[in-house]
Amino acid sequence: KKAIDDMIAKLLQDKEGEIKQKDFCIEELNTNERETDLKNRDKEETQAKIDTLTNEIETLTNEIDTLKAEIQSLQTNLKRAGEDREQENKDFQETVADQRATVKLLEKTLDVLKGFYNKKHKGASLAQEDPAGPPPPPGFKSYKKNSGSGGVMGMIQQIINDAKTEEAEAIQAEKDAQSAYESFVKDTNDSITAKQDSITDKADTKAKKEGEKTDAKKDLENIMIELEELANENADLHKACDFTLKNFDIRQQARDEEVEGLREAKAALSGAQLTLLQRSGA
Repeated sequence: KKAIDDMIAKLLQDKEGEIKQKDFCIEELNTNERETDLKNRDKEETQAKIDTLTNEIETLTNEIDTLKAEIQSLQTNLKRAGEDREQENKDFQETVADQRATVKLLEKTLDVLKGFYNKKHKGASLAQEDPAGPPPPPGFKSYKKNSGSGGVMGMIQQIINDAKTEEAEAIQAEKDAQSAYESFVKDTNDSITAKQDSITDKADTKAKKEGEKTDAKKDLENIMIELEELANENADLHKACDFTLKNFDIRQQARDEEVEGLREAKAALSGAQLTLLQRSGA
């Protein structure tokens, strides 16, 4: 009877141990599955973050390159504008010098003509009463003052006036061109400064995002390591638990039947002993 009791106790102990093993396996497998799902979600989110940062860094790089190209173009335009302004000023100086030289020459010419014709005018009366030299031959007219002298001097004076007008217009045009050039230089330099500031800001943002991307890649590496560990743990759990989980009901039923059989055997043995005692007493 003691042997039967020991066998029954052992079977019940094994049964309890297998129940605990089953509960442990289910809990650990469920925990492993939850942690794996969470890590896979972390993996997807981290990879998405890396992809987003990669695109943002690429965009910033392109924007910085574009700004640098625009600055170079502005600087080239500024240099060309300076060269053009220098040539325009040179042309202006030559034009003014030519106009002033023309005016000076014409004014001298006009003064000479005025002196000549004024002198002729003073002697006009005497010349009419006592003409110089002998009378002209038949068919020739006597000498008279050039009646077109006023027209010549007027034409010269008009040329002088036109030259002075052109000089004044050239001076005004030069002032306007210089003012426009100075405004262009200021606007261009302001634009260059703004673009340089933008490059600085974008470069700082790019550096920050590159740091974030480096950190995210490290995070992803750690996540992949943890996923590998979870996968190994899952494989070990299945190796240790699959047999128990798949055969649990059958093994429990078999133990229950075996325990029940032993109990019946013990009862039968007790009954037989009782009968034997009764017969011995008779």
